[in-house]
Amino acid sequence: MTSILIHNINVTPMTWISADEALERLGTKPQTLYANVSRGRIHAKPDPTNPRKSLYRLEDVMRLAQRHSGRRKAEAVAAEAIRWGDPILPSTISTVRNERLFYRGRDAILMSRDATLEDIAALLWEASAPRTAIRAAGEAVCPSIAVAFTKLASRVSHDLPSLGRSRSALVSEAWTVFHDVADALAPGKADQPMHLRLALAWDRPDAADALRRSLVLLADHELNASAFASRVCASSGSSLSACVLCGLATLTGPRHGGAWHGVANLLRTARSIGSAEAVKMVLQQAIAPAGFGHPLYPNGDPRAQSLLDNIPVPKIFAELRQIGEELIGEAVTVDFALMAMTAAYDLPEDAPLVIFALARVAGWLAHAMEQAQTGQLIRPRARYIGPDPENLSPASVT
Repeated sequence: MTSILIHNINVTPMTWISADEALERLGTKPQTLYANVSRGRIHAKPDPTNPRKSLYRLEDVMRLAQRHSGRRKAEAVAAEAIRWGDPILPSTISTVRNERLFYRGRDAILMSRDATLEDIAALLWEASAPRTAIRAAGEAVCPSIAVAFTKLASRVSHDLPSLGRSRSALVSEAWTVFHDVADALAPGKADQPMHLRLALAWDRPDAADALRRSLVLLADHELNASAFASRVCASSGSSLSACVLCGLATLTGPRHGGAWHGVANLLRTARSIGSAEAVKMVLQQAIAPAGFGHPLYPNGDPRAQSLLDNIPVPKIFAELRQIGEELIGEAVTVDFALMAMTAAYDLPEDAPLVIFALARVAGWLAHAMEQAQTGQLIRPRARYIGPDPENLSPASVT
């Protein structure tokens, strides 16, 4: 079990420092430190030796300290922005403010009470109303990420570029891409909402409302890795299907939509040796356990809380959450909640990725259309740190 745990959980060694150390490095007042924590710029957790105090992530503190140390060159600004930190692209689609997620200014948690994924897609795309598929969906099969890749790839070669087209034309095409992916990830009748199609495809009708809620909560999350990949693709003028293909490929990584693998491994270890020992094992390896802690939500991922409040949480997950949050000092994330939902309704093991992908198609298409409308190419410069080209002899160049 130990080797599996090491190879599949996100390995991110963490160093934490006291408030006094953080203030010394930053050269700021305590109020500024607390403001940076509330804005998600500095990650904080309770001090295990004194619950009334907090510890602060050294990497975050050093990043801000470097940022405030005199004038920064343009390349330093760009290098910092490309990592966790300040937004680097303007967008009207979604944002996280005061640890709350908003879709075009509307609270995503509140909308998840009764909205459908189709409703959210229409909102994010500024479409007048959700549109059903023009054709009937094919014969129901098991939801498949592989089939989604195939369907998207088959469109890329003949779909029109996104650049230079009107908003209405892009929205019209977005619905066809959306429904094509849905045929792969939520096969079923074209006139049924996505959450119901997915529930019936898995033969779990009792999970329909939980699936609806999760699809709404995962539709977009501002400029995450897969959304950025979709925007880079769109900035080159590529088709909407190509942009979604880029987003889907990025989502599969273990530090994004593939984080469920790490939670699954932690769960298997907990079932084998107990939750407390499983968490301790990970921490002793200086590993950040998957499913705990999100930089944008120092006080807990509201999407996770919303899901966990509305499903019958299995005992092992409730126990792992309680012990994990106590020992790690971080709240559970939406990846943990998706795995809990998967276990609660006995869904296929890869259900979290399928749900994530189906939901996020709405966001990827919104970002692709917004980027295409700007007409701007996203093209960062590299800060070259290799051998000095001037010192290379002609004989060494092949």
